[in-house]
Amino acid sequence: MVIMARQIVKKRKMHQSLGDRTVSIVCYIFFSICAILCLYPFYYIFINTISANDLSARGVVMFWPQGIHLKNYKSALGIDGLFQAAKISVMRTVIGTIGTVSASAFLGFMFTQEKMWHRKFWYRLLIATMYFNAGIIPWFLVMKNMHLTNNFWGYILPVIVSPFHIVLTKTFVESIPKELQEAAEIDGAGILTVFFKIMIPVIKPIMATVAIFAAVNQWNAFQDTLLLVTDTKLYPLQFVLYQYLNQASSLSALANTSSSSSLAAAAATTQTATSIRMTITVIVVLPIMMVYPFFQKYFVKGIMIGAVKG
Repeated sequence: MVIMARQIVKKRKMHQSLGDRTVSIVCYIFFSICAILCLYPFYYIFINTISANDLSARGVVMFWPQGIHLKNYKSALGIDGLFQAAKISVMRTVIGTIGTVSASAFLGFMFTQEKMWHRKFWYRLLIATMYFNAGIIPWFLVMKNMHLTNNFWGYILPVIVSPFHIVLTKTFVESIPKELQEAAEIDGAGILTVFFKIMIPVIKPIMATVAIFAAVNQWNAFQDTLLLVTDTKLYPLQFVLYQYLNQASSLSALANTSSSSSLAAAAATTQTATSIRMTITVIVVLPIMMVYPFFQKYFVKGIMIGAVKG
């Protein structure tokens, strides 16, 4: 069977015209160039983190690492409270993503139910929050009155209900044939039974899409820490690395302007602002890049649903 399949493929290739082959070659070349352009920035950042810091600061390292060392990662991983911060980031990412996906799936499903009480009113009210907000100060006062300052749940509760994700889920649910729910209701299924046993297995692609968006937002967030948290035990990884970047950049700048400071000069010779910035970028981006391939097959289907109907 394998030999026959190979023979069929060879015959098809032989029957291809010169124009078809030319188009195929051009497409392969074009998409290969696009792939290289997408991957090169990540490669560039990585080789600069393991190259000599003085060469990296001068922009000499472009295609191949020079003066390879791992001191940048050793210094970054030795930051005080780093692993506690990583624990907080993982917890808020996991719990926040589960909460956002659950709320988006249920509310997206409910907003498609005509029997829902004042469905159009609540949906329009939800959409309005995408365009209007009171600002940072009223938001902070609300969070403070709800005792969510210096509280881990201050990372989770404000983002559980996300209008954008609910709209995505609602659009996906509307593309599902209504006959599925009608058949279940004829058999005596209620709303919750329909949601958990009928809809959940069907809407997995959009749930995976929402999970990617929510996880990336939670993993990269640190502005809420600036506004709500003063307890160092609740600092997420991004905020700790942000502080480290500012401190290291200040030391480097001080060494360049003051030669009398031996401490600053020593710190600048081991690390530069460029090397620290790129090392932190790799540490922050790498976990999300490792998770994304597992959701990719669902992501494309979920985000494109509703683009073509009929």
